[in-house]
Amino acid sequence: MIKAVFFDWMNTLAHPEPDRHEYYCQVARELGIELSPQKVMRGICIADNQVPAGIPPRWSEEKDQEPFIRFQEIILAEAGVKLPRDMVLKLLKRFKQLVEGATWVLYDDVLPAVKALKQRGLILGLISNFYLGRAGGGLDPYLDFVVTAKEAGAGKPKPPIFRLALERAGINASEAVYVGDQYETDVVGARGVGIAPLLIDRYDLMPEVSDCPRIRSLAEVAQYL
Repeated sequence: MIKAVFFDWMNTLAHPEPDRHEYYCQVARELGIELSPQKVMRGICIADNQVPAGIPPRWSEEKDQEPFIRFQEIILAEAGVKLPRDMVLKLLKRFKQLVEGATWVLYDDVLPAVKALKQRGLILGLISNFYLGRAGGGLDPYLDFVVTAKEAGAGKPKPPIFRLALERAGINASEAVYVGDQYETDVVGARGVGIAPLLIDRYDLMPEVSDCPRIRSLAEVAQYL
């Protein structure tokens, strides 16, 4: 019997406004490069899964630049563009500036879904490596807890962050479902501790994933409880 539903934060419950692919196309345009928004969306999806350590908001001068550069190169390759390293770094730095100042908003399906799940008496938790907590919009009253990588001492897909969520909920892994938008970080991580994963793929960017349920909206979560 499922007693709890855990959610990822970024690009599962909330997204920057404008969205990441729009920012990326804007930055490229500033550098004189025109990119296909659809290809950039697909590229970001691939980069999120292949190089999660390279997500631009985590970049700083002190960190190893290679994962961040690789993240950018994956997006550009998907869009059919190859740039010299100095241009890639310019794009990365500018993109980080824009995203850091972005307003975060909830997806339209979030509040109806969490309200319906709460009415069923389920425990609702948030598990996030990169939680900004700025979306607002009335989500907080429906969450029983938030677990971050900092609290757990390790981020997804490592087990401690998922196990801490199970401890907070007071349940066994078999009694939880986890919803996230990244295969390697979310699906593999949750499955590694015995939590049933649901992959949310709002824009149908991961049709190749077939070893776990793939949903397009949070309204579909109830089907898997």
